[in-house]
This record gives sequence, structure tokens and C-alpha cells, in this order.
Amino acid sequence: MTAFRDFNFKLLVVEQLMYCDKTLTPAFSMREHMRARGVEDLHTYIEQNTLEHTVLDQARAYFEALQIPAGLLATVEELTFDGGLQVFMECAPVWDGEDDLFDVHSLDDLDLLPRLKLFNGAEMLELMLPDGLEILRARGIAVR
Repeated sequence: MTAFRDFNFKLLVVEQLMYCDKTLTPAFSMREHMRARGVEDLHTYIEQNTLEHTVLDQARAYFEALQIPAGLLATVEELTFDGGLQVFMECAPVWDGEDDLFDVHSLDDLDLLPRLKLFNGAEMLELMLPDGLEILRARGIAVR
């Protein structure tokens, strides 16, 4: 199986495969995950444990352990960075998008996506990685 170097980049891939294409199943739901562990009100749990500005440990453990076969990675043609991604809401359900919690720190994992053609969210990527757009364009990946 494939290992990602940048957790937040992996989340972008998970978003595409799990929540957009629906080819990586089953879709992870933090609400269901916590309900199965006796937490009925996720927002209250987060508030009582002052977890508002963090990736919940349960989500991090799930997504870090999640194996994505190379064949499935080879189907990814498009990635999007946007503060409202479903995968971000599963990781940090009350996150407001106003900090760097999900910033991508490296594009080293691009090698895992041989068919990537388009990266949406270029403005955000440029803020996170000053040379990010240049790296994408050098690989023939369009940016929007």
C-alpha cells in the first residue's frame, strides 16, 4: 500500500475518492464513529474537551491508517483545496477555516497521482506553498 508524506495532502485525495467519486468506501462519518462510542452530541463533546481548533484524534487515526490502493490513486485526475471540504468537516467538525489547520506543507505526494490533471484552489495553495503553482505547472497540472 501507498504511504503519504503529507497528511493534509492525503486528505485532499480522500476528499476526491471518498466524498466526490465515492470509490473509496465506506465513507467515514465522525458523527457515526463517535455515536458508536457513546458520544451522542459531537459538538458538545468537542466544546467540553476544547477541541474546536484541532483534528480530532479519532479522525487522524482513521485517515492515517487508511490504505488507498495504487490503482485507486491512479484514477485521481482532479484535486480541490477549499475550506469547506467534507473531509475537513469530518476531521474537525466545528473548524471555521480561519487558520492553517489543513494547510498542505509539501507536494512530494504528487508522485502517487500519475493521472492528476487539475488542481482547484490555486490561490490557497500559493499561500501555503509559495512554489506550489510552479511545481504543479512543471508537471503539466493545470491550476484554477
